[in-house]
Amino acid sequence: MTYPRLEAQGLLKGVLGLAEVTVLPLHDRQAIRVLMTSASRGCSADVIAALPNLGLVVSQGVGQDKIDTTALIARSIRLRCVGEAATDDVADLAMALTQILCRGLVRADAFARNSAWAQGRFEMGDSLVGMTMGIAGLSGRIGQAIAARARASRMKIAGLNRRSNQGLDATLCDAWADLARASDVLVLAVPGTDDLTHVVDADVMAALGPKGRLVNVGRGTLVDTQALIVALERKTIAGAALDVLEGEPHVPARLATLPNVILSPHIGAQTWGQRARAAAIAEAEVLAYLGKA
Repeated sequence: MTYPRLEAQGLLKGVLGLAEVTVLPLHDRQAIRVLMTSASRGCSADVIAALPNLGLVVSQGVGQDKIDTTALIARSIRLRCVGEAATDDVADLAMALTQILCRGLVRADAFARNSAWAQGRFEMGDSLVGMTMGIAGLSGRIGQAIAARARASRMKIAGLNRRSNQGLDATLCDAWADLARASDVLVLAVPGTDDLTHVVDADVMAALGPKGRLVNVGRGTLVDTQALIVALERKTIAGAALDVLEGEPHVPARLATLPNVILSPHIGAQTWGQRARAAAIAEAEVLAYLGKA
């Protein structure tokens, strides 16, 4: 990511990692008013304590798991997470994973590359038209972007019965198992907060059923991985597509060998377009804060 306006004004100092910030000379640390980080790098209490004049933290990403928000609040330091730049790319990936699952595109690619095609036709896929997509996180930016794409594919939408989901032209369900039961494809687009750890468990997967599919573009901790492996092995559900995984980047061997799971290495926001959009937003935020816009 590049920040030409910050560089042109001599406002940018790069470090290889956050640990380097804490060992900078005191004079250098006192000069730092803005810290730019990412969701994967975060911002610890030690880093915050090392910067006496810090007033703004800009994080490239949505997640706040590795950001000590308590320490920021205690110092009245503003946090700006640049999540909106990732919305469309994450939503696109969610729909792509849905199509891959329902049309068997990974198997279709292998089928076309070897002699199997010469022996007969590939298996029938499932059309998205008329299916119901349940979206956990429906009212969020990403949830709404996914819903718009699903509707373009002539899918119906369901969500959890939350106040924020009222009036969004979706069937609302009281519990997670109810949402799974109402869904042909259940998409997870919510943060991995402690209260949602393993919210998709064996019971929810049983409710999703043998024709249901699970797509996770939220956080790996939302899904009980061992219960998912069993559900996929026993075909309690038809399949799963995971851009995020509990314990990533390590993939359980049993999961990796299953033909009814699609794995992608947490690439929902990894596009050059997202990087350029996020950098421009972050640069504008920093310049405005410093009065240099």
